[in-house]
Amino acid sequence: MKKEQIQALFHQFESICYVYDGIECWSARELQKLLGYSKWENFEKVIDKAKEACKNAGEKVVDHFPDVRKTIPMPKGAEKEINDMLLTRYACYLIGQNGDSRKEEVSFAQNYFAVQTRRAEQVERRLLEYKRVKAREKLSQTEKQLSGVLYERGVDGHGFSVIRSKGDQALFRLSTIQLKKKMGVPDNRPVADFLPTISIKAKDFAAEMTGLNVQAKDLKGQEKIEIEHIDNNLAVREMLTKRGIVPENLPPAEDVKKLERKLNADERKLVSDTKKNTKR
Repeated sequence: MKKEQIQALFHQFESICYVYDGIECWSARELQKLLGYSKWENFEKVIDKAKEACKNAGEKVVDHFPDVRKTIPMPKGAEKEINDMLLTRYACYLIGQNGDSRKEEVSFAQNYFAVQTRRAEQVERRLLEYKRVKAREKLSQTEKQLSGVLYERGVDGHGFSVIRSKGDQALFRLSTIQLKKKMGVPDNRPVADFLPTISIKAKDFAAEMTGLNVQAKDLKGQEKIEIEHIDNNLAVREMLTKRGIVPENLPPAEDVKKLERKLNADERKLVSDTKKNTKR
């Protein structure tokens, strides 16, 4: 997401914020539009999921999703009352988490509402951290699925580790040991936890291709699948280097586990601060 787009979304979300009894609130109807939901019925489904998440977190749903009525203008000067909700920052955060993550507005909202200070730069930084954590989670899911596919085709856990390592060597032109040494990664940690987002996504893309082609070509046995995975990583590397991106020359990123803890701490603080405000 470009800086200009982040700034624009930041100002749009700021513009629909209300202060009710000293508490920041957002209208569900107005939030619906900003998050790109054309139909209220579809957005209500997201709200219902957010309410369930709120309940599971031990919070009172009524404190974060109070129902209100809203008057809207109609043709010829008439007015109509419709159902609406006042949403606390925490409620909006949960809506962001349960919305359609393919919508950039939803991804932005999840991070915007998690940040207490009103600074677009802070939202932008957290959004980048959030996307990196999600990319790492996606890579883990892809590799888990690939491991299952390969196991059915005669490749055990050790064999999968060898295939993954050969793929990394094709992508980075360095062995796992060499890459860890260059990036300063501890021996007992996966190198992917310290890769920048684009490198994580590159590994994920290559693994996705391997999973698809292994099944499409009906490959069996470690040797054939190893060649397939190497070829896919070489193809991804070629695509990156043609655009001036050399994977092994990118600087290491912050430990993704630290980022996860920081994002979780933000969420806990969000809950705590919202509780304090609702008790005023």
